[in-house]
Amino acid sequence: MQVLVDDAEFHRMQAAARARKLSLAEWVRGHLRDALRATPTGSAQRKLDAVRAASQHAYPSADIEQMLEEIERGYGPAR
Repeated sequence: MQVLVDDAEFHRMQAAARARKLSLAEWVRGHLRDALRATPTGSAQRKLDAVRAASQHAYPSADIEQMLEEIERGYGPAR
């Protein structure tokens, strides 16, 4: 892969890599991986369909204070 950047960008990238004790190639690969992870996969419609389907179910829940109390009770000493 070849990426063309102007001299000013190149020197800024070099400095950023050096500041993190990375080679420029490692720095670039890391940022490319980050960009890939941030890129949504799958269609937005498929995700919306999944959310809509999940919202049709009745999941058990409680008041937040009740849930927190039950959680804290679970952390107590064994009886």
